[in-house]
Amino acid sequence: MAEFLGITIISFLFFFFAELALRFVGFVLGFYATVREREAKVFVLFGDIVGVLDEPGFHFLWPRFGWRALLVNWLGKSYVRNLALDQEYIRSIPVNSEEGTPMGIGVWYEMFITDPVAHIFRNVDPRGSLSAHVRNATIKRLSSLPMDEMLTNRHAMSRTVRAEVSPESNEWGYKLGSVYIRKVHFRDTSMIHQIEEKVVNQLRQVTSAIKQDGVNQVNIIKNKADREAAVEFAKAEMIRPQIVGSALHDIAKDGEVLEGLFQILEYQRIMENGESELVLFPANSRGDLMGQLLATEQQQSEKKPSAPVKSSQTKKAA
Repeated sequence: MAEFLGITIISFLFFFFAELALRFVGFVLGFYATVREREAKVFVLFGDIVGVLDEPGFHFLWPRFGWRALLVNWLGKSYVRNLALDQEYIRSIPVNSEEGTPMGIGVWYEMFITDPVAHIFRNVDPRGSLSAHVRNATIKRLSSLPMDEMLTNRHAMSRTVRAEVSPESNEWGYKLGSVYIRKVHFRDTSMIHQIEEKVVNQLRQVTSAIKQDGVNQVNIIKNKADREAAVEFAKAEMIRPQIVGSALHDIAKDGEVLEGLFQILEYQRIMENGESELVLFPANSRGDLMGQLLATEQQQSEKKPSAPVKSSQTKKAA
C-alpha cells in the first residue's frame, strides 16, 4: 500500500512538472496563447504589430504569425486590453447659464474599447483624454443655455455632449455609449439660501391664498344659505295669514266651536300675562259662588301641615 501511494505521488509530481515544462517551452517558442472573455492581446515585435487576438479561447500562434511566433513572447511584447463595458461619472462641471448663474453639471457616460491598437498607440492616456474631452464638450456646448432649459431639458443636453465627444473618442479606440446628465445644481451657496427663502415665502403666500379662498367660499355658501332661508321664511310669513284665515273660516261655520276657541284664546292671553289669576267654575254653580270659595279655602288649609302643633304635642308628651 505504501509503495502504491509513493508511486502515485511520484507520478503526480512528474506529470505536474512535465506540464509546467511543456507550457513554458510552448510559451517561449510561441506555440500558443490564451485569451480570456472580453479581452484582447496585441503582440508587438521589433516595433511592428504582429497581430491582435480578441476572440476568447486557445490560439495557435504559428499559423497566424509564422516564424515571428518563435520570437514574439521572449523578444517582443504583448499588450492586454479589457474590452468590457466601463463607465465614469464626472461631478460638478462648472458652467454658466445665459443669465450668468454659476451652475454645476454632473455627467455620467459609458465607454468600451473597440480598437485595441488605437487605444495603445494613438494616445498615451486615452481614458484621461476622454474624460477631459467630455468635460470640455460639456463646458463648450452647455454654457450660456437658459437656466430653465438647463434644469429641465437634460436629454437634449446629453445628446449634444455625446455628439460632440463620439468622433474623437473613436480615434482613440474608444466607443462612447450612453451619456446622461445626472445632476444640475447651483454652485453659489448664498444663492441656494436665497432660492430656498424665496421658495418658502412663495409657499407661505400660496398657503395664505388657499386659506383665504377657503374662508371666502365658506362665507359665500353661508350667505347664500342665509338668503335662501330668509326667502323661505318670508314665503312662510306670507302664507301664514292665508292658512290661519282658512282655518278660522272653517271654524266659523260652527258657532259653539268659534265661541269656545275665542274663550280659550282669551284665557291663554290672561295666563301668559301673569298679572292676574284665573278661576273657573261650572256654569250651573254661579248662585252658590261664596259657599264654593269658602269650601275650597277650607280644603286647602286642611291639606297644609301644622308644624308648630306637632312640636307642642311633642313637648307635652315629654
